[in-house]
Formats: sequence, C-alpha cells, structure tokens
Amino acid sequence: MRDKIDFVVTWVDGNDKKWQEEKTKTLKEYKNIDIDDREIRYRDYDILRYWFRGVEKYAPWVNKIYFITCGHLPKWLNTNNDKLVVVKHSDYMPKDALPTFNSNSIELLIHKIDGLEEQFVLFCDDLFIIDKVKERDFFRNGLPCNTMSLMPVIPLKKHDYNKVIFNNMSLINKHFDFNKWKKDNLFKILSFKQGKYLAKTLPFLLYDKFPGFGNYHIYVAYLKSTFKEVWEKENDILSKTVYSKFRNNVFNISHFVCNYWQFASGKYVQHSYKFGINLDINDKRVPEIIKKQKYKMICLADNDDIENFNEVQKLLKNSFDVILPDKSSFEK
Repeated sequence: MRDKIDFVVTWVDGNDKKWQEEKTKTLKEYKNIDIDDREIRYRDYDILRYWFRGVEKYAPWVNKIYFITCGHLPKWLNTNNDKLVVVKHSDYMPKDALPTFNSNSIELLIHKIDGLEEQFVLFCDDLFIIDKVKERDFFRNGLPCNTMSLMPVIPLKKHDYNKVIFNNMSLINKHFDFNKWKKDNLFKILSFKQGKYLAKTLPFLLYDKFPGFGNYHIYVAYLKSTFKEVWEKENDILSKTVYSKFRNNVFNISHFVCNYWQFASGKYVQHSYKFGINLDINDKRVPEIIKKQKYKMICLADNDDIENFNEVQKLLKNSFDVILPDKSSFEK
C-alpha cells in the first residue's frame, strides 16, 4: 500500500475589509521597523478556483488538501468536500503570534497541523498544476522529489529576500559538513536532471562550505519529520520568525530551510528542472504555456510593475478556461 500524500496550500484574501483593518492596526506596532508589506504579498487575482480544478483533474490521487487561511474563505468554496480540510492560523499557531501577515511564520509551523501526513507537498496559491502528475513525481521510496542544484546567495538590494535565504544557509552550514555531503551524495549532485543548472553546480564543488541551493519556486515535497528535526535543532531562531507578524528580511527564516535540510541530509530524490516553470504573472509566454500545457506546473509570480491588473487577470482566466473549463467538486 502506497503512503498517503497530502497537499498544503496557503491563501489570503487581500480584499477582505476586516483583514485590512486588522493589518493596519497591527502595522502600528511595527512603526520604523524594516518589513516587507508590499501589496503583491497579499494581492488576489481571483484564479484560485483553477488551482482546485487542476488538482482534481490532474492529481485525483491526492489524499487531503489542507487549505490554510486566517479564517476567511472564498465564497465559492465547497467546504463539505471530503478531501478538503480548512485550517485557520489559530488551529496550529501560538495565540500570541497572531494575527500574522508573515508567510514565513505561517509556513514554518505546518508540521503542527493536526492530521497532516508525513509526506506532503507545499504550494503557494500562485502555483498551478496544468497537466497530469503522479505520486512518484513528488515522492519515491519515501523520499521527497525536488530539484537540487548549488547556487550562491547573491546580495541585491532589489531582492532583499535573499537575506532570508542567507539566514537559511547559515543554519545549514552550522549543522552539515559540505565535504561529507559531496562524498555521500555524489551521484545525485552530478545528476543531469538539473539540466542547465548542473553547469552552475559544478564550480561550487571546489569549495568547502554550502554556497546556497537553487530556489525554483515551484512546489516543494516535504517530510513532516524534517520540520520536526529542524525545530528540535533551532527552536529559538525559528520561534523568532514565528513571532514576527510581518516579513522581516533581516532575521526571518523561511520554510526553504527545511528543503535545504533534506538536501544536506541526503533525504531527497533528484527531480528534473523541466517539471515546472516560474514566470512573472504578466510574462507574454504565460497564456501559451497554460493553454498548450508545456509544463506540469506553472508558478505565476506577482510583481510591482503591473499597471494593467484587470487585463492580466482576464487573460489568465481565459487561458485557464481552455484547459480547466469545468467546475470542480471543490466549488459550490
């Protein structure tokens, strides 16, 4: 019998007036503190229903879907669906850490969710399944399938989130020996499934510390036990992030530290980088990629430069309607 695999997806309705009032009130506590509170962190394109349609059509084998929000829900969501488990932040996060508007804190405690299987796949609400996927695309022989490649953490002002990646990697270098990792995982490290990214991995094998891992912003397959292990080792620094109610790039740790931990401990199966693609939501290639299903998954990253929001939203809906025109059982 195969192990069950759960999907976890986080969502926020940035248009919720009550939520907006609570965020404004909480912001007063963070006056003069460097936080990331940009609109794109909460903006909703009203295309979440296509996430559920994609799961039902292309991943019908999924065990449960854990849908995480602060408490608000899409009006169209059928909460009576047997596969759907609605999870509020208050169901698994410390009361004194709420309300939170920090995805890093929300995601770091996912292993605390009651009933979540050992094997789960973490999605953001901007990542869509657009073609058939199988269990073995995410887990094989009890190990998560993710694309591993070495990549340096580059300091750039316009990408302040790289500071969080730096924080993650400092923990990896604290707990793992790079030279031992290279010896124990050489065949995985040299896998051609990295494709073009293998050329970036190779030069860093000459060093004696982990330089960083590639983040492809597709899905991440996780073992719940990995989260527990990281928390056992670094409870204090992770707790600091959990109690940070807004993103703080100076000291925050993200869930990616758990993915890096899986890489550094050898608990992973190398996956092809061609499985999915991450593009800006207004990239001109997006409609064709969706309609022609050129990848199994597509991540639509929001950005600050979008001026024609309504046009982009309409184009996305029209594109998804080509491959996912029918309501799913997750819709009323």
